[in-house]
Amino acid sequence: MGLFGRKNETATSPAIPSATGTVAAPVNPELAALTGEYAIDPSHTSIGFVARHAMVTNVKGSFTDVAGTLHLDGTDPSRSTASIDIKMESIDTGSADRDGHLKSADFFKTDEFPEMTFRSTKAEALGGDDYRITGDLTILGTTKPLAIDLEFNGSATDPFGNQRVGFEGKAEILRSEWGLTWNAALETGGVLVSDKIKLSFDISAIRSGS
Repeated sequence: MGLFGRKNETATSPAIPSATGTVAAPVNPELAALTGEYAIDPSHTSIGFVARHAMVTNVKGSFTDVAGTLHLDGTDPSRSTASIDIKMESIDTGSADRDGHLKSADFFKTDEFPEMTFRSTKAEALGGDDYRITGDLTILGTTKPLAIDLEFNGSATDPFGNQRVGFEGKAEILRSEWGLTWNAALETGGVLVSDKIKLSFDISAIRSGS
């Protein structure tokens, strides 16, 4: 995962010509200081989704059991990585009946496939606070690429002495590409559940090493 650094007015190291003659971007010492290993804090992290229901409204949900690690590289964001594991039994849409249907064989088959995972393969700094992380998303045993656009929310030391970084992101998928094809036709035309799903990420991670 790219290291998420805000533009600031602090001094940076001078740009240095590379062996090819191009000028490398200067290293921001504040970003370099954030380089290290981080663990996702599940109590302050939310991974959500939105699906269109009956063609007229949105149903929102989230997964409450999330774990993962980040390696942030402040000198070269492209070398940063992310690994996320989500327990599918933790799905919560505010309706026990709907949650039960989503866990069933019609959708996530949680007895057979208890986890959804993401493993990064590429990280990019897009400028300013914006980054993109691309990786492999696995659902129902099917792995497909997913690109997540991210915005850095800052870094801070909390009252317990933990160094935190936070970011939010968004992505869209077609659930049918991961084998999530259940649907029902509407009398007025269209289907009950949209194929396009919007994903949201609000993540806080705590530094666990250098």
